[in-house]
Amino acid sequence: MQREVQSERFFTSLISGDRVGARQLLEEAAETEGRVDQILTGICWPTLHHIQSLYRADQISQLAHNYATRLMRNLIARMQPKLEQRPSRNKRVLVVSGNEQSEELAAQIVSDLLEADGYAVHYVGGGIANDELVAEIGNIQVDVLVVFGAMPATVPQTRLLIDRLHEIAVCPSLQIVVGGGVFGRADGLAEEIGADLWANDPEEIVKVMHEQVDRRMETSQRTVGRRRRGGNKKDAA
Repeated sequence: MQREVQSERFFTSLISGDRVGARQLLEEAAETEGRVDQILTGICWPTLHHIQSLYRADQISQLAHNYATRLMRNLIARMQPKLEQRPSRNKRVLVVSGNEQSEELAAQIVSDLLEADGYAVHYVGGGIANDELVAEIGNIQVDVLVVFGAMPATVPQTRLLIDRLHEIAVCPSLQIVVGGGVFGRADGLAEEIGADLWANDPEEIVKVMHEQVDRRMETSQRTVGRRRRGGNKKDAA
């Protein structure tokens, strides 16, 4: 019940642009919760997800949405240094997202949790061309690519990115993880586009990366490249 009350108060503060009220609420939550990661996953993420849903359904205004996303970005950034830091896992992660403010915020939460969990995180957000992403994955020798919170309009670009990475094998052992956004709403989409792992929320992303560190989609299961190549053969015939 206390968590529900906190979330409701936080939501109200965010959509009204009440910076002081929102900060005070998270400070109070920190005193009762004790762990910053629980505030990010138990208050910030659910509230952001709720705001996204309301905005997509035209149930809150652009003004309220902007208030909420700008303010939450500031608050999340203030919490990151307070996260408990675990030992290094000696793995590099590149985190990308859709172009919307709320999608980038969701990916920021993922990035902060992964960094605290011992990964070396490079967070790029949205709006980056696939060619640049592929080049950067090769430049920094990424171990895990995380695409989180992609909007439906960005899915085709994500499909092409995964297909390209599979084709050229710039990092042969690269693991591709998708989650949140449209991937959390469309059952089977992650598998369809050839991702190795998928999750609905930031906390689950960290969990599945722990539990299935060696999982890779078999070549025969990768529908993207296989379909595209099959289409080319048909066209050529």
